[in-house]
Amino acid sequence: MITKFYQHILVLAFAEKEINENPNILPNVTLGFHIYDSYYDARMTYRTTLDLLFKSNSFVPNYKCDTQKNLLATIGGLGSDTSFHMADALRIYKIPQLTYGSFPPEERDSSQVPSFYRMVPNEVHQYMGIISLLKHFGWTWVGLFAVNDNSGEYFLKTLEPLLSQNGICSAFTQRIPKLLYFDKLDEMYDLASNMYALFMDAKATTFIVYGESQTITGLRVIIFLRDPTNKENASLKKVWILTAQIDFISMGLTKFWNVLLFQGAFSLTIHSQKLLAFQDFLQNIKPSFTQGNGFSKVFWEQAFDCIFPNLDAPMEVNDLCTGEERLQSLPGSHFEMSMTGHSYCIYNAVYVVAHALHALYSSRSKQRANESSKRLKFQDFQPWQLHHFIHAISFNNSVGETVSFTDNREMQGGFDIMNMITFPNKSFIRLKIGWVNPNALDGKEFNLHEDIIRWHDDFNQMMPVSTCSESCHPGNQKKMMEGQKFCCYDCTPCLEGKISNHNDMDDCFTCPEDQYANKKKDGCIPKTISFLSYDEPLGLSLASFALSFSLITTLVLATFIQHKDTPIVKANNRDLTYALLIALLLCFLSSFLFIGHPGKVTCLLRQPTFGIVFSVAVSCVLAKTITVVVAFMATKPGSSMRKWVGKRLSNSIVLSGSLIQTSICAVWLKWSPPFPALDMDSVTEETIVHCNEGSVTMFYCVLGYMGLLAIASFIVAFAARKLPDSFNEAKFITFSMLLFCSVWLSFFPTYLSTKGKSMVLVEIFSILSSSAGLLGCIFAPKCYIIVLKPELNRKEQLIRRMK
Repeated sequence: MITKFYQHILVLAFAEKEINENPNILPNVTLGFHIYDSYYDARMTYRTTLDLLFKSNSFVPNYKCDTQKNLLATIGGLGSDTSFHMADALRIYKIPQLTYGSFPPEERDSSQVPSFYRMVPNEVHQYMGIISLLKHFGWTWVGLFAVNDNSGEYFLKTLEPLLSQNGICSAFTQRIPKLLYFDKLDEMYDLASNMYALFMDAKATTFIVYGESQTITGLRVIIFLRDPTNKENASLKKVWILTAQIDFISMGLTKFWNVLLFQGAFSLTIHSQKLLAFQDFLQNIKPSFTQGNGFSKVFWEQAFDCIFPNLDAPMEVNDLCTGEERLQSLPGSHFEMSMTGHSYCIYNAVYVVAHALHALYSSRSKQRANESSKRLKFQDFQPWQLHHFIHAISFNNSVGETVSFTDNREMQGGFDIMNMITFPNKSFIRLKIGWVNPNALDGKEFNLHEDIIRWHDDFNQMMPVSTCSESCHPGNQKKMMEGQKFCCYDCTPCLEGKISNHNDMDDCFTCPEDQYANKKKDGCIPKTISFLSYDEPLGLSLASFALSFSLITTLVLATFIQHKDTPIVKANNRDLTYALLIALLLCFLSSFLFIGHPGKVTCLLRQPTFGIVFSVAVSCVLAKTITVVVAFMATKPGSSMRKWVGKRLSNSIVLSGSLIQTSICAVWLKWSPPFPALDMDSVTEETIVHCNEGSVTMFYCVLGYMGLLAIASFIVAFAARKLPDSFNEAKFITFSMLLFCSVWLSFFPTYLSTKGKSMVLVEIFSILSSSAGLLGCIFAPKCYIIVLKPELNRKEQLIRRMK
């Protein structure tokens, strides 16, 4: 006898006692029950089921002569095989069968057995509870033990895909024999050696065990065969996750083995509640209380290792049962004082039958009252009449929980998560640390109180790790190992520009456009907004230079206007000089369009303004040079160039040169104008605010045309540099154009090789340096004469130098 399951009998008696004492359920009716043993054998299960149906004084199948024995429903069994063997006989007579064992619903199609009711929730919820538990602790490398039968096969077939879908791998899969045959010790020892090798896997610290009530007993026997002295067992620090059908029972030799190996184990049990009245009931149990119960004497002797005295055959026995023994003194593997999940199902099953009978009796009584005055008797009821009422049952039990069935004739509810705390005296207690309830509010389907968990002592109360590979920290990504499961991997650093910000990421990813990867590659940093501003030293310096050169140009212009009637100002075309100085002033001022936050207006004006004013300046220089050449050629006798001497030629050159550049800019602005844009790719750590040129071709057309004017000016000035003229500007224009062309020729490769605000810096520098070159080379010598050598700025000096 398995003493642990004696609680199932007692809870049946307790529930029947409560109902018979309750005047609100079946008043004036006394419920009774019969208990039969399945003997854990199919043949005996069939026989005892038939005995339950037909046996009175003798066994006559399919013949019922005992009117006092009115069987209306059955409760059982604990194992799946026992339940379905019972169902084979009971379904023929449509007798309701309420099973309290937890086993796969698809093991046999119970929908074909309409009299079959499950007092336990759907086992799928248990599988999801296991997955949630593994994910909560990050255990991705687990071992699977399953009983070697159809239910174990279904468990593996269902759970392994769920593990894979949730990023968890099975380190191994091991079948456990359903029954142990001690006449085959060699085979059992080989099995024990193979299983023990699995226990030694240091990476897999989490084992999931699926089976029936005696699976743990078989597992303990196998471990004992490999290590009888228990020297190595003590170091087996593992986390065991046990399914609802498994129980810690002690029988035979296992009664003397402790359960310290399973310290800290997790057990998913059928949901139950404490019934204080049941515990009081257990505390008052004595052998005399259960006289007439054939199980009582056997239980008492096996549980307390004593023998009741036999008055018919006196024996001298040291350990006699006194009747004063108490159930609460037994270790948990022999008997538990708290109501187990299976006992709770039996308790509810008794009430389901009672409420269904009460509803059936009430319904028939009303119907009989309308038809006749004959009193209704329970002997008139048939088992099949209960099905409608059982399937639709819904009531609150004594602890306030609702009891009802789903459409698949399964009990509503979920599973409790228990933590096993063991003691050296072979006892243990179960501590409820959470639950799995699919009917809970959103987000509460899985609940776990991690702070009260008691781990195996060798873990030093630290959460164990069960992974094939060490965790890949942020900044790294997983690299699969060839020939291994996906849970086994190496860690490799993220590529440049990519990050991983969680542990064990399969791939690194690129930061958003407005962010960049930090040095550790485990996070993104917002990019700084970059543009050449007045707040930074470089922008302020360039603005200062531009302003300084603008003031100098203004002073030069004012000087020339003040001395407009002097020979040196008149000799070199006074109007062109004014136009050139104004153009240079605008050139210096145009650099301010390149400093500061680019806006829509500044982007539109920036390059066209620069191109037009520079074209005006270079056109003025070209006009000055051509004027010198034409004037010299006109002095020759009979020259036809005299008609070109005058302002008309110079004005035409300036206007035509400027008009062409203006036309190019107008087409540019019409066709594809510049606009403000963000460049997030050129510089890793910066978001560059810049002006997109719209059409790069038109931008280079503007620069190319300006270059043509500059080259033409340089060639003409170089050719006229030695002409005899007191105020010949050709020499100075040659140097200025040489400097101008050098600056802008070096501009192109530098501009194309830089990024971000450096490009703006290069262009501003080119504008300032080329403009300053023109200003210095052309006007510095004249200002020197006007301001410091006024004696040279006379007509007599001009005529003498020309001679």
